[in-house]
Amino acid sequence: MEDAHSIIVPFAGVRGQGFFAIFDGHAGKAAAEWCGQFFAPSLVNALRRDPESPIPDLLNQTFHDVDSKLSKLSEESDGKMHSGCTVVTAFLRLEDEHGGQSYLPSGFELPPVQVSVGATTSSKEDGKSDDDSKSKGTTSKLMNAIKSIGGTSSPSGSSLSGDTVSSPPAPSPCTDNAVTPPSSVRRVLYCANAGDARGVLCRAGKAVRLTYDHKGSDKQEAKRITDAGGFVMSGRVNGVLAVTRSLGDSSMKEFVVGSPYTTETELNEQDEFLILACDGLWDVVNDQGAVDLARSIVDPRKAAEELLNYAYSNYSTDNVTVLVVRFREPPAGVAKE
Repeated sequence: MEDAHSIIVPFAGVRGQGFFAIFDGHAGKAAAEWCGQFFAPSLVNALRRDPESPIPDLLNQTFHDVDSKLSKLSEESDGKMHSGCTVVTAFLRLEDEHGGQSYLPSGFELPPVQVSVGATTSSKEDGKSDDDSKSKGTTSKLMNAIKSIGGTSSPSGSSLSGDTVSSPPAPSPCTDNAVTPPSSVRRVLYCANAGDARGVLCRAGKAVRLTYDHKGSDKQEAKRITDAGGFVMSGRVNGVLAVTRSLGDSSMKEFVVGSPYTTETELNEQDEFLILACDGLWDVVNDQGAVDLARSIVDPRKAAEELLNYAYSNYSTDNVTVLVVRFREPPAGVAKE
């Protein structure tokens, strides 16, 4: 099992905000595990450095910061840590009408975050969102060498193993002091991905893809790689890697970049839930098929289990991690399970 994930609710000291991410590792699990622990704190650091910057710019900066740290880790390990991971992230942010957070009190400081390490997680924040993720396999603590360059956070969970493991989401140390925003705020969903991990929104029953699959079979990506002096053979970069963007993979960084694709979506009453999943799910079901499977299931944990079981019953041969974030119950007219 080379996947990792992180769920932080509330995020950045605001009730109702959340950060959700899946990291699909390859050539080892070290890069995915490092990202599972330190990507969210890196985003908080970017928010601290430049709180006035647009969130897509800060996500882009975070992807590059994390990618650089993984390259440094590879150098310090004399090339022994050469793994990489694809990634999909979702940041649910509560904003005022001008796109800021004017409701924050004067002198407000972003609290540090802690990230739980586990295979199944579920929570509900102020009745506004439910989240759940589930994966099969083993999730372990990070190596001490990885921790040494990680940042400000430490895991609240220990090594977990087994086909079904559950733990509560890790709160911020300042959960009790989290700010409660006014009811008039907008809920804006920022998604970013590198590689073929995908985010799909259910809007009035229709699947809306919020990410972009970066694969060697994509013509734009293939051109970028050949322009940089590489080649794509049998859909693989230099005949090796099937994805064209990732975090880590330092030996191929000249071609396999960490730059993300980002989207910004203001949520409304038609938006029901979000699915984040690695390619182990999307290899066997399309966007609309996944939405149809999950839409009637009120409990996001059960929705994630349904998608996971569907993947394995349809012979997905890859690691599978699924995370469901529910924004509201199924609308009237949809049979609820």
